[in-house]
Amino acid sequence: MRVVFDARNDPPPGVDPTKSSVARLYDCLLGGKDHYAVDRQVARELAAVVPEIAQAAMENRQFVSRVCRFLAQEEGVTQFLDCGSGLPTTENVHQIAQRANPAAKVIYVDYDPVVASHGRALLDHNEYTEIVEADFFDPASVLDDPTVLGHLDWSRPIAVLFFAALHHHSGDRGLPAKVTRAFVDRLAPGSFLAVSFVLDAADESPEDHAVKKLLDAIHKGPMKDVASLTREEIAELFHETELLPPRPGTPGEVVTINDWWPDGPGLSPPTVARRILAGGVARKR
Repeated sequence: MRVVFDARNDPPPGVDPTKSSVARLYDCLLGGKDHYAVDRQVARELAAVVPEIAQAAMENRQFVSRVCRFLAQEEGVTQFLDCGSGLPTTENVHQIAQRANPAAKVIYVDYDPVVASHGRALLDHNEYTEIVEADFFDPASVLDDPTVLGHLDWSRPIAVLFFAALHHHSGDRGLPAKVTRAFVDRLAPGSFLAVSFVLDAADESPEDHAVKKLLDAIHKGPMKDVASLTREEIAELFHETELLPPRPGTPGEVVTINDWWPDGPGLSPPTVARRILAGGVARKR
């Protein structure tokens, strides 16, 4: 069952079709169908500032796929908590994880009621996958949720995922690290934390200017809450966990997401869109 949202139809409860949402904007940038006219307008405005914004969204989606394949197939992870999951697309976390192990358990977390209603319809017949409507910037709303506590075994390893999610805030620059601290503290040894975040290159490079223009456009528009961090600040999101090498023979570190175990050789220099998100994957010792 696939639910398509359109301004001509009645919106789900709690949804204002005149205001853009992060989840619907990503869906639009990825070529999906579950968005309103206002989301398409915001996407056009962002593309006017950073023409490669849709490519950046696709790069993040490919990073999601590579990380989840690695965790499920190589590390044998069977429990996933995807925070800020957004609307279902292709190659979702549960599809990748359950391809490796049909009994792998996945929980999607998002504060958007559209995501919750759509996800429940899509996952109605998948007994190993749940969706929780909660705000991970209030970690207790996730970590103490009965479904999260009951569906996952917190005495065993869990992969907590924050893909292009933690940068959707304003104000306290240290807030994302406070969020990940709460989750890391709850995880059992052998668990994993995966993050992608808008990169503040802070070096006057083309991607640095692109991020500044992008954030300025977002702050002037209906979606005001996006921040960027330097590589060092993104590394701090992982606390005392052990960052994994992003390539053979390299140290564990934060890299632009296209440099994290790419599927093949790059045949051309990476575009700005491929360099404005950075992240990594870490193991709790």
